[in-house]
Amino acid sequence: MQKRSIIPIVYILFLMLPIYWLVAMSFKTTNEILSGFSLFPQTFTWENYVTIFTDPTWYWGYINSILYVSINTVISVIVALPAAYAFSRYRFLGDKHLFFWLLTNRMAPAAVFALPFFQLYSAVGLFDTHLAVALAHCLFNIPLAVWILEGFMSGVPKELDETAFVDGYSFPRFFTTIFIPSIKAGVGVAAFFCFMFSWVELLLAKTLTAVAAKPIAATMTKTASSAGYELGLLAAAGTLTIIPGAIVIYFVRNYIAKGFAMGRV
Repeated sequence: MQKRSIIPIVYILFLMLPIYWLVAMSFKTTNEILSGFSLFPQTFTWENYVTIFTDPTWYWGYINSILYVSINTVISVIVALPAAYAFSRYRFLGDKHLFFWLLTNRMAPAAVFALPFFQLYSAVGLFDTHLAVALAHCLFNIPLAVWILEGFMSGVPKELDETAFVDGYSFPRFFTTIFIPSIKAGVGVAAFFCFMFSWVELLLAKTLTAVAAKPIAATMTKTASSAGYELGLLAAAGTLTIIPGAIVIYFVRNYIAKGFAMGRV
């Protein structure tokens, strides 16, 4: 085997090691995890997964997370599409400053906005709802989606717009039937990043929810008992949190590849 093929294999194994370790721990009891080092479960058990799928506190955490992440992804992409089109096709006073200001929202830590969002949503009755978390995450994801989509849209010749208008297309018809399909790779990339950023964000999701919309990440932080943390249960929950992201990656894998090659990613 050539050296050039050994290096990528070693690198991939290095990246997969934490995932393997997490999965292996999910089939162990907490006592076995604490008792010592072992590559494979000595006492194989499904108990941790049974607990997650039978305890409403656990499986509703996954449902809540998927709901607000999906809502956020849809809202972010829908709002970002016309905004990115405006930045890519028109020039107006302060456009570059406004574009940079959008990105500064993504640069700010979530902790800065936690208290204002908490007070606002408590006042308007949105606290502990899926919509509250979804809208809060829009503050970060919409600028990111605009930035990604603007790069793809700028790569589409303006002559496409002019030709469509000459042929009698209205703007809504042109935008939905011609323009968006021409940048579907960018839409896939933007949706992927919006989904992933919303899925892994914890602070706002935990601050803006209590019971009805509590995400799985918040549930995982409350596994302590008098005997310590239930490590096997945490490992099983962590393993299951990888699955939604893997599914999203599978469906947009072709778009992501094109996005890294063509767009602003």
